[in-house]
Amino acid sequence: MKKITIAIDGYSSTGKSTLAKQLAKELEYVYVDTGAMYRAVALFAMENKFIGADSFDKEALIASVPKIQLEFKFNADLGFAEMFLNGENVEKQIRTIEVSNFVSKVAEVSEVRSKLVEQQQEMGKNKAIVMDGRDIGTVVFPDAELKIFMTASAETRAQRRFDELQQKGDNVSYEDVLKNVVERDYIDTHRQDSPLVIADDAIEIDNSYLTREEQFAAVLELINDVVKTV
Repeated sequence: MKKITIAIDGYSSTGKSTLAKQLAKELEYVYVDTGAMYRAVALFAMENKFIGADSFDKEALIASVPKIQLEFKFNADLGFAEMFLNGENVEKQIRTIEVSNFVSKVAEVSEVRSKLVEQQQEMGKNKAIVMDGRDIGTVVFPDAELKIFMTASAETRAQRRFDELQQKGDNVSYEDVLKNVVERDYIDTHRQDSPLVIADDAIEIDNSYLTREEQFAAVLELINDVVKTV
């Protein structure tokens, strides 16, 4: 079967990563979670006191960009690659609500985006890759053979995220999670550099009422259709 590039964009907590992992496993493709990369940079900014509830020293973060080393390392026990920041496994730390509160602000910084986009494009130069994020089909891989844009209501996404955090033992309220979802939507769609938009040739999927299995089956059918034509 011919190898293609699959770009998955969409709003936060729409299950982009879950779908991308399913597809990569089924197709034996490389999976890249670009959200984890931005989350790792946000964690770096937090740990170095560059960003806080009422402050954001963008210039300090920009100056430190060359010091940020990101790497995915496959964990055979878990069945997926984990995020390493400067040699440290930060997979658990980057999934907290605290990091979620800052990641969209960090992702607005052009110098950060430039560094990460360059890395992402290098990862996908040989195709056979599934990558999810906010600007994959519009910036990272504008020539991707298949582009998917995922959406769902803010309330549905907040409930999914809340349930996920509860299962992990995080003490959060639904109201705080919903506020975070809405704020991230606004920042992601209004930033000057590479805002979240639907690519002209993307296929939009509203999964508010779809199961993971239904969504997976629908996208696999799309992939089969695309492979036949390339």
